[in-house]
Amino acid sequence: MSGEPSEDPSKPAGDADAGATATPSPNDSGGVIPVEVEAPDAQPPAVELPPEEKPPVKFSEPQIVVPPPVDPTIELEKKIAALEKEKKDNWDKYLRSAADVENLRKRQKREVEDAKFETKNKVLKEMLPVVDNLERAIEHAAKGEEKNPIVEGVQLVMRQFATAFERLDVTPVEAMGQPFDPNLHEAISQQESDQPAGTVVQVLQRGYRAGERLLRPALVVVAKAKAATE
Repeated sequence: MSGEPSEDPSKPAGDADAGATATPSPNDSGGVIPVEVEAPDAQPPAVELPPEEKPPVKFSEPQIVVPPPVDPTIELEKKIAALEKEKKDNWDKYLRSAADVENLRKRQKREVEDAKFETKNKVLKEMLPVVDNLERAIEHAAKGEEKNPIVEGVQLVMRQFATAFERLDVTPVEAMGQPFDPNLHEAISQQESDQPAGTVVQVLQRGYRAGERLLRPALVVVAKAKAATE
């Protein structure tokens, strides 16, 4: 026997090497001393209390916010102000509607009057030349001294026309000897005269009114001042 310790055949070689590495001797050249660390104590298992010994669960009560009290006088004043505003708006709408209705009524009345006048105007304008010719015939026949039955008949027709014009509210425009009015007269020429300048000295064609409106202006000759003699 060589004197070396014999290996235990029951232990594997690997385990022997691992044990030799894990437990170095204090005489190793590294000088590291192994320290054994104890594992922390395990937490004890929770103990479940029986139902009768469990503490009751507390619920927090909801907080109710109470608004501050409202003065009823302020609320009434607000309602009164709103009603006053609504009343004013309704009154303004009524006034505008009434004005629109009144304007519409006036416009319709004016349109009806214009239509009536235009219709009557057309008929009268067709009759006026006939009246003019009758007046000229009577004026020409009046120069003779002898009475003529034809002239008397023409005068009778002329009087019938005058009566019909009165019923239709048609009146002649006064022009002879009147100051010239451009709204009623139409000047054809001027003539030197002893009359004041601007005075109508001759009527060439009679003018007529239909109510307040001018049916036809009068054709006139207007006086002017005489030229100064040397």
